[in-house]
Amino acid sequence: MTRIVLVMHEPLGSAFAACAGHVLGQKVDLSVIDVAPDADPAALVASLSRQLLQHGNEATLILCDIFGATPFNIAKQALKQVTDQGQVVHLITGTNLCMVLKALTDQQENPDKLSESVRIGALRGIVNADQAC
Repeated sequence: MTRIVLVMHEPLGSAFAACAGHVLGQKVDLSVIDVAPDADPAALVASLSRQLLQHGNEATLILCDIFGATPFNIAKQALKQVTDQGQVVHLITGTNLCMVLKALTDQQENPDKLSESVRIGALRGIVNADQAC
């Protein structure tokens, strides 16, 4: 099964995890790294890299909030470090709750398919509701 890690501006990752647990009615199986404004990015890159490597050959899907922001840059650097060592890691940005729920309910063995399924789920979750009603 593909692991899920949220790397986001504090407190968004924890909030998404709590909300997903509320919606699903159970404790959710994911890791959260909330990046505080005064966080040391290099320390978080090292910590995330260690976390990704400690799960052996298990693929990981990392979800970030904003492309190009500090949490994304942390995830991108950690991804590079661990993929150079043979780990399978996918990184998607622009995370919304639909994506988190899709990732948790669709955790597939194939990380490529999961990554695309989560991306498509996000797009389907964006609806101009005044036109849909």
